[in-house]
Amino acid sequence: MKNDMIAMILAGGQGSRLGDLTKTMAKPAVSFGGKYRIIDFSLSNCSNSGIDTVGVVTQYQPLELNDHIGDGSYFDLDYKSGGVTILQPHLSLEGEKWFKGTAHAIHQNVGFIDSHDPEYVLILSGDHIYKMDYEKMLDYHKAKNAALTVAVIEVPMEEASRFGIMNVDNTERIIEFDEKPAVPKSNLASMGIYIFKWSLLKQYLKEAQAKDIDMSDFGKNIVPAYLNNGEHIFAYRFAGYWKDVGTISSLWEANMEFINPCHELNIRDRDWRIYSKNPIAPPQHITKQASVKNALIVDGCFINGKVAHSILSQNVKVGENSVIEDSVIMPNAVIGKNVILKRAIVGENAIIADNVEIIGGDEIEVVGHHDVIGVSEDEG
Repeated sequence: MKNDMIAMILAGGQGSRLGDLTKTMAKPAVSFGGKYRIIDFSLSNCSNSGIDTVGVVTQYQPLELNDHIGDGSYFDLDYKSGGVTILQPHLSLEGEKWFKGTAHAIHQNVGFIDSHDPEYVLILSGDHIYKMDYEKMLDYHKAKNAALTVAVIEVPMEEASRFGIMNVDNTERIIEFDEKPAVPKSNLASMGIYIFKWSLLKQYLKEAQAKDIDMSDFGKNIVPAYLNNGEHIFAYRFAGYWKDVGTISSLWEANMEFINPCHELNIRDRDWRIYSKNPIAPPQHITKQASVKNALIVDGCFINGKVAHSILSQNVKVGENSVIEDSVIMPNAVIGKNVILKRAIVGENAIIADNVEIIGGDEIEVVGHHDVIGVSEDEG
């Protein structure tokens, strides 16, 4: 157990690229894979890595997220000292403390971090799907005697211009950082996972505040400042599955990949479980008329139509003669009779009335949470 490092999960962003799916809830609270929320992966990684103190920084539409995390017990993070703490903006004698960026959110919570007196702070995003042993990354950080270690992953060179790219020397020391370069010099993309020596990071944040220097963002401000000052920054290469699900297409794609029972994440690995808060629901019911092929169907579902290569979350109802293909249906959605859904994401508690057709193409069709599409025969 690593008592010398605490984790801070950044979960306060709006996530506007997910459109209707984040109008009423924070991106890390969005449903994933039928029975998970996106933030479950970061929290479970912390728990499995032996990190017993986690701060979750929330701000935008935090109600569902706060309720999901609760006291941390679902993630085995309900320790008397430490555990999970929800950190939200607040008023103080210094004024309002709204978070204006990733690093600014950490600066606003210096008091929380200091109260645990860690030597290292792990900074995570709450919107990535992956498994990582942070203990191994910390061992690497110590071995390199680094001021900052950044987790990186190799991406196809033709896609490198979409990422923050780290250029390294032959010792893996980062010598240059390019944010979404037009002509990338390498394909090592930052995963938004950082380990800092806390005393040094706090010094940077405090001095920037005193001198009114913009240090609001880790990628735009903190990493360049460390580089300019010659701090030891090293890249930690990660070779497993990692997905940023910040867009509709990437969220849909990650869900479709998740259906594969041989998925690289190996969700059935009992030695590295992905924990979640799951409501009690009755067993799924698939009628004689129904057909289910290559799909994930979660507890509480009632299926009376055809489902192929799709994910149905808790308590989804699918009416007679309806067809669902290549789609993600989030909890408590109701699909009427004779509905056709293809290449679509349907939000929580949405209602699709009888005889509606929603067919996506290159762009995935989205129905927002609580939306009602069409008019049922009872109402017509």
